[in-house]
Amino acid sequence: MNQILKNKTTFILYAICLLFIAGGAYMLINKKDFFFLYSLLPFVVLILFLAVFKLDNLVQFVIFCTPVSLSLKELGLLEDTIDLSFPTEPILAGIMIIFIFNEIYSGVIDKKFWRHPVTIILLLQILWTIITSLTSEMPLVSIKFLVAKLWFVTTAYFLCAQMFKKEKNLRTFVWLYVISFSGVIVFSIINHANQGLTEDAADWVVKPFYNDHTSYAAMQAMFIPFLAGMIFLKGVPGHWRIMTFTILGLFVLGIVLSYTRAAWVSLFAAMAVGVSLLLRMRFAVLLGIVVSLLGIFFVFQTDIMISLSSNRTDSTGDLGKNIESISNISTDASNLERINRWNCALRMFEEKPVFGFGPGTYMFQYAPYQKSSEKTIISTNAGTVGNAHSEYLGPLSEQGVLGLVLMAALVLSVFFTGYRVVYKLKERNVKIMAIGALLGLSTYFMHGFLNNFLDTDKAAIPFWGMIAMLVALDVYYVNDKEPETKSVEPIDNGAEKLIQ
Repeated sequence: MNQILKNKTTFILYAICLLFIAGGAYMLINKKDFFFLYSLLPFVVLILFLAVFKLDNLVQFVIFCTPVSLSLKELGLLEDTIDLSFPTEPILAGIMIIFIFNEIYSGVIDKKFWRHPVTIILLLQILWTIITSLTSEMPLVSIKFLVAKLWFVTTAYFLCAQMFKKEKNLRTFVWLYVISFSGVIVFSIINHANQGLTEDAADWVVKPFYNDHTSYAAMQAMFIPFLAGMIFLKGVPGHWRIMTFTILGLFVLGIVLSYTRAAWVSLFAAMAVGVSLLLRMRFAVLLGIVVSLLGIFFVFQTDIMISLSSNRTDSTGDLGKNIESISNISTDASNLERINRWNCALRMFEEKPVFGFGPGTYMFQYAPYQKSSEKTIISTNAGTVGNAHSEYLGPLSEQGVLGLVLMAALVLSVFFTGYRVVYKLKERNVKIMAIGALLGLSTYFMHGFLNNFLDTDKAAIPFWGMIAMLVALDVYYVNDKEPETKSVEPIDNGAEKLIQ
């Protein structure tokens, strides 16, 4: 006791612990309904401490928690149109507030980062989202969408970009998400195995961590290029390569058992981008090829649609038939429902071509725009089963033509930045991370034609984080501009070095 009294800090710590235990005992006896909230108090104090003194560690904590965050609506704790992911989104809201005040008073972000084309397009997106939220059919829904986008962007784009000034944080970002996500994949596979690994069960065995198998598989596809590339990092001991290869196998197995066709399409698209990088093609050339293929499609669209209509292979547990069913627009309910949603988005755009119906409102507004001839067995008027199933037609219906234009501009600017960075970087390990980010984003940009998940923390954090990675590499690393680490330190033994 004398030693404790001599050390005031230790004494205060013991006193706080005893008061907390006493308070917990009181709550357990007299206020049982509030005991759970009271038990979260140390967690809240820790978050506040990190926010004030270790903001970078708090950002890393959010990244780690993202794959295992829980939807409060899914848990039945929130109703109506507002939802929240716990613990990530409350923390993201706090980080956003801290970021805004810091930027106003001290200017945390470098001016050259503000002037980057990707940043400028992102700011224009935010500005247009603010305007269309004011004209929205459902202002509260649109404001929630806007605020959520702001806290995703401030954390995963602006703050992560500053953290990426240190080369080791490039890998930290990936490993934090991957390690946590690996636990979710193992959980889902075990849960799925208990159900016989059937296709029907694949959609819900990922709960409560993911809403459905499509977003679950899309996120795995985003990180597969990183895992494949990090096997070849310099200075990595052999057992770490084996571990990385094992996790890569786990992610591939997770996609196979998810029965998600869009994930395979996105991986094939990433492979095409990877081949173009090996051939050192300029992105302008690749873009020209894509535009030419689209032109051929529109010229021969009648013949192509007739050919697709003859495909009656439905999605099944067989991987080959599952992939073959991607082009089935005759009998596959999932494909037909996507076409139904896309057509609704186009009709909504025709009615409100300038401002749209408001950010985040599609799922609550599209029902009257369905045609009975286009409805499927999984169609609904309740707005409870997914969104526009497109990252491009969704903004078109919700934010008008400028919403689509800004999204397309973002995609093009990211690709131009990515190709430039990959070709100009000289340090091998940094180049591997750049390729991983570009290919990972390629999977999502392709996936965006078939689904949309950027209104969730699961997708928004890796999406904006990977874009931040490419922009940071362009601003701070290209032409040997990297400010802090000129060479890559070997990864030593020890768990604390895993994410470095």
